[in-house]
Amino acid sequence: MSDQQQQQEEYASTAAGTEWAEKITSLEDYVHKSAERLETTVANSCVPKENGDALSDGGILTSANHKTWFPYVHPHQWIHKVSKEYRYGNYVIVDRKTGKMVWEDMPVYARIGMHLLFACQFDHRLLETHKLQHLFLKESQTQGKHFDDPASVSHIEPFIKTYRLDLTELLVENVANYGTFNEFFYRKLKPDARPIDSKDDPTVITSAADCRLAVFDSISTAQEFWIKGQKFTLPTFLQDPDLAAEFDQSSIAIFRLAPQDYHRFHSPVKATVSRDREPVKIGGTYFTVNPMAVNENLDVFTENVRVVSVLDLDGNEGNEAVDRCVFVSIGALLVGSIELTGGKVPGTKLEKGDELGYFAYGGSTCILLFKKGTVQFDQDLIENSKKGVETLVHMGEHIGRHI
Repeated sequence: MSDQQQQQEEYASTAAGTEWAEKITSLEDYVHKSAERLETTVANSCVPKENGDALSDGGILTSANHKTWFPYVHPHQWIHKVSKEYRYGNYVIVDRKTGKMVWEDMPVYARIGMHLLFACQFDHRLLETHKLQHLFLKESQTQGKHFDDPASVSHIEPFIKTYRLDLTELLVENVANYGTFNEFFYRKLKPDARPIDSKDDPTVITSAADCRLAVFDSISTAQEFWIKGQKFTLPTFLQDPDLAAEFDQSSIAIFRLAPQDYHRFHSPVKATVSRDREPVKIGGTYFTVNPMAVNENLDVFTENVRVVSVLDLDGNEGNEAVDRCVFVSIGALLVGSIELTGGKVPGTKLEKGDELGYFAYGGSTCILLFKKGTVQFDQDLIENSKKGVETLVHMGEHIGRHI
């Protein structure tokens, strides 16, 4: 019996006893059913919500009603555990002083993406055909197109209600002034809504976004505790051998933006957009960037659409080692686009906290690289990350400093 056949038999035996056992006759059938579910979810979310309810079955948002959907995927330890509890999501530390953690539910579309990704791990033919990548790309483009349509404004109020968004910090508080859902999604904030820590101190590094943050002092440490994809290497990730060699074993910060977050990203340092290297867009697909995918053997960051930017650091005279950093903005499932604003033109001067760009609808991620031994991240962030837990931070918040 081949390893693949054995895996499929183990899968079938474990799935027995669930309501899906009689319906799933093969991994191909399983993937087909899951793909249909994703297509239905996107189709339903592209319908104006006349009744103001975005939490109905097939909706794009998180709801307790979705926790029991498709309770089994395969016998990986984490999925077995969360399936028993009918909970899908992650614990996040929301208070850096007290260490308080809360459970953060995973949106429906991200769950479906997880099921598809893990199912395909059992049969690489399904990955090699690129059908899965094409599906994620197609549905992400469909979602993005709809949320750029004026009819999509009907999603704004339910979105605000579900995520309990604070409208007083918005630059434009009146939601009637947004022409599409995406315009609201990548909304701007008032200048004082996110104070920039130690703005005049060039050694201080601040958060690039409102996000769930994980930091590591080296790529190898990140791969030990967080990034498990076998193909994650800097040459593969950056698609630039020289840049990858320059940042070998760099320190790394991973900023994960959830759908409810403010979705503009900003410079974490005082810098200049490199004159020698324009931002480079790398094509790919839109896998989910949820930690459950990143923490398993799935090559999320090296497969997703991303933009690689180099920032030349200013104000670090006397420390030639701290000369530049790499900032990568990464798309994710149902993210319509990555748009650079302040970080688009080479030679642009950036103060700490200046806007670099924004993401259209969906969760997404930014990754920041500093050369080995040139930064010290805050100790609480390091300790939390080594426990496999992200920390909630806001844009402009202190996360480390140059050394």
